[in-house]
Amino acid sequence: MTEGKFIKALLIGLRAALTLCAVALAAYPLYSFEYFSQIGEIDNILGAMPIAFSIVFAGSAAALLWMRHTKRFAAVSVAIACALLLSAALYPNAVRGDWLLSPSSAAETEAEPDLTPYAPFTGEKTAVTEDAPTLCLTGDLPVLDGATALYPVYAAFAQAVYDEDVYTPDSVLCSKTSAAYKAIIDGRADIIFTAGPSAKQMEAAEAAGANLHFTPIGKEAFVFVVGRENPTENLDYQQIRNIYSGKTAKWSTLGWKEGGDVIAFQRPEGSGSQTGLQNVMGDMPIMAPRPLPDKSLIGTNSLMQQVSVRWKGVQPALGYSYRFFAVSMYANPDAKLLKVNGVAPTPENIRSGSYPFVSEFYAVTNGEPKGNAKRLIEWILSPQGQELVEKTGYASAASAESGSLLPHQAKN
Repeated sequence: MTEGKFIKALLIGLRAALTLCAVALAAYPLYSFEYFSQIGEIDNILGAMPIAFSIVFAGSAAALLWMRHTKRFAAVSVAIACALLLSAALYPNAVRGDWLLSPSSAAETEAEPDLTPYAPFTGEKTAVTEDAPTLCLTGDLPVLDGATALYPVYAAFAQAVYDEDVYTPDSVLCSKTSAAYKAIIDGRADIIFTAGPSAKQMEAAEAAGANLHFTPIGKEAFVFVVGRENPTENLDYQQIRNIYSGKTAKWSTLGWKEGGDVIAFQRPEGSGSQTGLQNVMGDMPIMAPRPLPDKSLIGTNSLMQQVSVRWKGVQPALGYSYRFFAVSMYANPDAKLLKVNGVAPTPENIRSGSYPFVSEFYAVTNGEPKGNAKRLIEWILSPQGQELVEKTGYASAASAESGSLLPHQAKN
C-alpha cells in the first residue's frame, strides 16, 4: 500500500470512529432515560423531541465528518454546524419539555387543611397513649416544626410529653417542609419532622455549615391520586415514570380512550411531596410542569382538590401526596388513590412493604440530638412514641423493614 492510500484509509477509519462516537454520544442519554425501551409509549411531540434532537446531533456530526469542506459548501457546513450546536445546547430543554413561558401547573401556594383538630391540648383528633407517658418535659421545651402532613403526629408527641402548664403554641409550629428545613438550618427550631430532604435542601445545609442528623421515626406511603370518575384504578411504576418524564401525555396510552390529555399536576420545588416524586423518579429527569389548558382549573390551588377538576366532560388530572394527608387531613371525596403495580396503599400493605412507595420520615436535628431534644427523640422511638405514630395513622419505624424505601432513595 502506498503512503497516500494508507493516509486515506487512516482518515476514513478516523472518520468512521468519530461517527460512531457521535452516534454513541447521542444514543446514550436516550438509553439512560429509557427512550429506547419505552418508545411505544411516547404519544406526544414534546415527548419525542429528545429523540429528534439526538438524530439531528448524530446526523449533523456525521455530515460534518464526511462532507467536503470547500468554499462551495461553506454555507452548508456552517448551517450543519449550527444544527449540531443547537441540538446539543437545547437537548436539556427537550428532555424536560421546558419550552413554554406560560404559568405552569405547579401551584406556588397551596390551600391548607385545618390543623386545629390536631393541636396539642386543644385538638379533638390528637392521638393519645393508652398509658401515662413515661417522659414529661417541664422546661426547656424543644421547638418543633415540620411538614403539614406530619403535624398531627408531632403535635401528639408534644401533647404527650410537654407539661401543659409551661407549653406555649410557639413550641409546636407548622411552617411546611421547605421553611422547616430553613428553620433547623438557621437554629430557629430544635427538631423538625419531615420526609427526606431534596438535593437543594442538603446543599443549603452544607453551605450554611449545618450537620443535619436524621432519625427515622415512622413510615408513610407516597400515593398517586385521580378523580373518582377516572376509570383508571392502577398505574405501574414504569407508567408513572413515563408520565412524569413527559413520554406519555394521553390517557388513551394508559387504557382510557376518552380521557384526553393527562393533566399531570406537580408541587413546587422543596415541598415534601415534590421531593417524594423526585425519589420515585430517581435519575430520570422530571418534565417541566405544563400550563393548564384553562385558568379555571387552578381551582382552590390545592393539588388534592385539583385532581377532581372536570375538563371537556372528564376528570383528566393526576396528582400525588402522602397517604395520611390525602385520606385524613385534606380528603377530597371526589378523588381516589390509585394502586401501584396492582397494590393498594392500605395500612396493611404499607406495614408489610408490599406497596412499592413507602418512605421513612424523620426527626431532624442540626447535629446529634442533645438535652431534651435527645430525650424526646428517644421517647418517640420507644413503644409509647411508636404507639402514637400508629394511632395517628402512619406505620411505625420498625414495620416493613424490607422494601420500604422509595426507589433510588438512600437512607440518611
